[in-house]
Amino acid sequence: MEATPNQDAAQPEAAGSPPARAPLEIELKLAGSAEALATLRSAELVLRHARNRGVVRRLEATYYDTQDCLLDRNGLSLRVRRSGRRHVQTLKRAVRGGDPLARDEWEVSLPDERLDLSLLPLAEIGEPLASLPAAQLSPVFATRVRRRAQKLDFAGALIEIALDDGTIEAGDRRAELCEVELELKAGEAAALYEFGLALLELAPLQVETASKAARGYRLAFDDRPQAQKAKPVAIVAEDNVDAAIAKILGNGQRHLMANLGPVVAGGSPEAVHQMRVSLRRLRTALSLFGRELAPPALAPIAVEAKRLATLLGPARNWDVFVTQTLPGIAKDGLAGIDLSSLEEAAAPLRGESHAAVHAALAGPRVNRFLLGFGALLERRGWRNGIASEALAVLAEPVGSFAARVLARSHRKSLRRGRHFARLAPEARHELRLSLKKLRYTAEFFLPLYAGQSAARKYLARLEKLQEALGAANDTATTQPLLAGLRGGKALPELDFAAGAVLGWQRRHELEAGRKLLKSWRRFEGAAPFWS
Repeated sequence: MEATPNQDAAQPEAAGSPPARAPLEIELKLAGSAEALATLRSAELVLRHARNRGVVRRLEATYYDTQDCLLDRNGLSLRVRRSGRRHVQTLKRAVRGGDPLARDEWEVSLPDERLDLSLLPLAEIGEPLASLPAAQLSPVFATRVRRRAQKLDFAGALIEIALDDGTIEAGDRRAELCEVELELKAGEAAALYEFGLALLELAPLQVETASKAARGYRLAFDDRPQAQKAKPVAIVAEDNVDAAIAKILGNGQRHLMANLGPVVAGGSPEAVHQMRVSLRRLRTALSLFGRELAPPALAPIAVEAKRLATLLGPARNWDVFVTQTLPGIAKDGLAGIDLSSLEEAAAPLRGESHAAVHAALAGPRVNRFLLGFGALLERRGWRNGIASEALAVLAEPVGSFAARVLARSHRKSLRRGRHFARLAPEARHELRLSLKKLRYTAEFFLPLYAGQSAARKYLARLEKLQEALGAANDTATTQPLLAGLRGGKALPELDFAAGAVLGWQRRHELEAGRKLLKSWRRFEGAAPFWS
């Protein structure tokens, strides 16, 4: 992604003059403490790359919306910001495809603090703003920020670094705001990630995916960010393998980053689950591209993705135990079984597992991974250091590549499932993992086979088989959790409840087992849709 070379186009136009469509705002945010910002204000790294001495401003912004938050629900934010005697009206909109750095942005100067929607290119922006009466808009929250802004030359790009500290205010609610904004004025977006990595060496910072507007709405309405599922990969038949790698890995990055905020905010088991899914999908993609191309740059990304997925594992297991396993048993109405002792004993261990996740996400290693992955995507780093024959693979049409990797993954799963009825539990677990990778691979390339009933039928059979194998794996996951609750001690009440849990799971495992062989044979007989 590259910023527009016309830096002046990003500046507000004169009051009363409808602006042309503004360029994309391309910006990376890093959250930090007041101490971290103080360190960066005098950092030699910033001084070495600075174009100017910087300027300090006090910015006060009021954000507007309808009573039912029509703008926010449509991915829009509208504000009027005052800096000294200047007033600027700004509309921002999330871009299609969910790019984590980019937003559409329109700015226009105002004579005073009053909104004037007529100065925006409403026909171009479209609904719901185009036909929205300004009288329906009212203040929702405000921000008060002290900003130190400075322009930098770094890695062939022009970057504006802004150190913001202040507050977000909604009624009598207040939230502290302390962050670094790196905005691309010219050049390639990779420079933002790379400069962010350099800043991590100077101060403890954390990748921030929520805008000031998003945090303001959460404060005003006591909302929490919601978990996000993966979107389909926008692959088309005209793509070559190089373009497909960019789209598949980019899709994985967006899925991962979309769940970063919800996991950090806490209280969302689904967000932890979706972050783990994003990492499993990413590891699957890295594995299949690694086999075909052996690009050195992808190996460290794979290591860090595996490490983060492992860190999330205990939190996910405790979430499932507390929010699914125990309620499922209670719903079945097992007479005389009180599971409250298990829930109470699990609460502190579940809390510790989530605290470990939050500590990891705030730490330097995970944030280096997130920024390094972003830089790799922008630079297309998988092209570096590969053999000459691998360069030919990059130019290959994606259709032939997809058929090859799908066939290989399918054959591997069939081999692992040979003599299915006699497979040991460990072998079934390996089969389950192989089927997950096959499913993710099929989903990556599914848009190439849109409209084919064979593809839908294949995935449906694969999903049913996965579900049946997952039910058989529940007992193996629960046993170490129950052992951890006891802590090696004889606790009759806990032991009785734990026995009931294992017995209930074993019953479901047997029920699933009766259907398992049939599910396997249906999958085994599924026609490969990529042939």
